[in-house]
Amino acid sequence: MNKSLNKAARILATSVALSMLSLAPQAFAATPADTLVEGFAIDDIITLDPGEAFELSTAEVTGNTYSKLVSIDIADTSKVKGDLAESWTTSDDGLTYTFKLKPGLKFASGNPVTAEDVAFSFERAVKLDKSPAFLLTQFGLKGDNVTEKAKATDANTFVLTVDKPYAPSFVLNVLTATVASVVDKKFVMEKAKAVTPSADYKYDSDFGNEFLKTGYAGSGPYKILGWKANEAVILEANPNYYAEKPKLKRVIYRHMKESSGQRLALENGDIDVARNLEPGDMEAVSKKEGFSITSAPKGTVYYFSLNQKNENLKKPEVIEAFKYLVDYEGIGATIIKGIGEIHQTFLPKGQLGALDENPYKLDVAKAKELLAKAGLKDGFTVTMDVRNTQPVTGIAESVQQTLAQAGIKLQIIPGDGKQTLTKFRARTHDIYIGQWGSDYFDPNSNAETFTINYDNADDGKNKTLAWRNAWDVPELTKETQSALLEKDSAKRAKIYEDLQKKVLETGPFVVIFQQTEVAGYSNKLKGLKLGPSFDTNYVYPISKE
Repeated sequence: MNKSLNKAARILATSVALSMLSLAPQAFAATPADTLVEGFAIDDIITLDPGEAFELSTAEVTGNTYSKLVSIDIADTSKVKGDLAESWTTSDDGLTYTFKLKPGLKFASGNPVTAEDVAFSFERAVKLDKSPAFLLTQFGLKGDNVTEKAKATDANTFVLTVDKPYAPSFVLNVLTATVASVVDKKFVMEKAKAVTPSADYKYDSDFGNEFLKTGYAGSGPYKILGWKANEAVILEANPNYYAEKPKLKRVIYRHMKESSGQRLALENGDIDVARNLEPGDMEAVSKKEGFSITSAPKGTVYYFSLNQKNENLKKPEVIEAFKYLVDYEGIGATIIKGIGEIHQTFLPKGQLGALDENPYKLDVAKAKELLAKAGLKDGFTVTMDVRNTQPVTGIAESVQQTLAQAGIKLQIIPGDGKQTLTKFRARTHDIYIGQWGSDYFDPNSNAETFTINYDNADDGKNKTLAWRNAWDVPELTKETQSALLEKDSAKRAKIYEDLQKKVLETGPFVVIFQQTEVAGYSNKLKGLKLGPSFDTNYVYPISKE
């Protein structure tokens, strides 16, 4: 009886919250004292299943609702600390990692958190084989061996066996990624659906994937109460959370695309935090009494990439020409002022081996020479898929203008985050502009996606950025893999420096800037702090006066 009433109450609360958000902004008035409301562009969310999710906004949601064995130490991102794990050891041969869980842990459902849940979470991520699965399969985990390689030896002991003696810091950093989130096996399998095995998927269960696209089965500080695409995500405090309890009862991420709309809603009291402020609105908020701005450098780079399936875009001279057809200086002084800095290499500042070199500048004459050498002196027409949010729209329009100076006609195809990402992941774009945030704080996170392409076929399983752009690079793939076995940090850094130089020179990626995330907020809030990554933008320490 109580369970039914509780379920009904949750459904009612979700329905009310979502219906409130569908009304005009003024209907929301002052935000409730026990609720944090953030204006945030969340149109990139495709799924909330941590075994499938691979988008920045989703990473923030899962980072506040799911737990992992270990998490990044935000006070020192070169270190990891225990989350569900109380301790861990590595075998002498570097192949076996043994984790001991903290005692007395519970999921939001009330079920105990056990090593079997950890093993199941690894198994389902590998067998589902969705976009982020490669983070785990790179350790030699496969559908037919994962139950032996990632297993519980007792209720509180989880053992992971990897295929090579990787640098331990690399393995542990990977385990801080969203795909390593631990889900409630009992609860999830009660929701699992039977499926018919096929050539592409040989298992008879969806491992609760359909349910977790919108549902929840975690143990983090908040639980997911509801999600309505392009409207809102509602979180509610998890009473079973084992660490610092959330200060507020509820968190609402309210989908708002426009910077000006977010600023107005913040100033009117309709939201507590504005997450996508452009330079002008950021400056206005900083000068208004009762409001403040906070910022944090992010391990996120903005880039556009050229699909090598396009016969024009695959020519080396064209790739180089594009790098001379970006007004980096103008973009830095206007569109990204205060929210980023020009950065042209794929490793963000602060990571091992990151280069701070920006060799390219706008040089139309140089670009024209290169296009002529490619047999395209009169230019050509090409499309760019653009998420209709800032700053990518502004950057795309700037690039459109500079490309035109060299005779290249760029057609911008706008869409929401889900649309542009889906097309990009299917390799059906010409040019895609977007952002890449490190999945974990190790240089391999970016190096792997920009420089590894195991199988360039359309049905390739490891869908890195190199694969998405059909960039077949067997030598770079080998070099990137070699860095994972290098125990000497200085030597490892040199490998990443070399990889960055090669991508700068020949890669189909035009990296433009590294993000500084900003947020405008009401001074009624206490404890708001942006983290070094989207999944470390923690909301549980935030309170209201």
